[in-house]
Amino acid sequence: MATPIIPWIGGKRRLADHLIPQFPPHKCYVEVFAGGAALYFMRPPADVEVLNDINGELVRLYRVVQNHLEEFVRHFKFALASREVFKWHQVTPPETLTDIQRAVRFFYLQQHAFGGKVDGQSWGTATTAPPVNLLRIEENLSAAHLRLSGAFIENMDWHKLMERYDRPHTLFYLDPPYWQTEGYGVDFGLEEYVKIADLMGRIKGKAILSLNDHPDIRRIFGAFQMDTVPISYNVGGGGRAVDRSEVIIYSWDRSTDPVGLF
Repeated sequence: MATPIIPWIGGKRRLADHLIPQFPPHKCYVEVFAGGAALYFMRPPADVEVLNDINGELVRLYRVVQNHLEEFVRHFKFALASREVFKWHQVTPPETLTDIQRAVRFFYLQQHAFGGKVDGQSWGTATTAPPVNLLRIEENLSAAHLRLSGAFIENMDWHKLMERYDRPHTLFYLDPPYWQTEGYGVDFGLEEYVKIADLMGRIKGKAILSLNDHPDIRRIFGAFQMDTVPISYNVGGGGRAVDRSEVIIYSWDRSTDPVGLF
């Protein structure tokens, strides 16, 4: 089984055991806010799969791993995991690099950034886990390369993407930036969640949405079925667990259309 290729703030590995069994039958699977795409890599393949993110650097990385893995890996042959190299990548203007070099830069920064943050990155070290082994990148990414081989990788606004791929046989998984949470590198105001709720109520397909448990979120999505899931997060390398609740929101009536049959 493939695993996510980069750490990502708000990654869904811990929620996978709860989320994946909730998926209804579908032929087309769309991750609207892919991020680290943990569920995509951990779930069984669908007939048609779409990964989307508004972050162009992330999308470029997925496309390079999908189509140019060998050349991508070659850039890490003599790479070192160090604070100095991290800072050098940070100050290198991306527009001066090729697509593959930009993917290498983004991958290196994301692998070493504290807490998997995209915005406001700082060098992160852990006392509970070894550093990423840059010499084993090809081995680690080969399964992801195969898993991505048949996927459509998009770089679109979430609303336009959902309208493009909405069919009765489509399942959308939405993992947008969490409300009042920093580090995603994008502005996502409360009005965006209102738009999501509106579209979830109108689509032909089905949608599952995961968000942090907050009164504003419960108010906006009050018309939908919702599960509450307690979860512990370790942010960065300090080994400190933070207990929080997340909500899983469904666009359809699960009593008339059961889940877990895909």
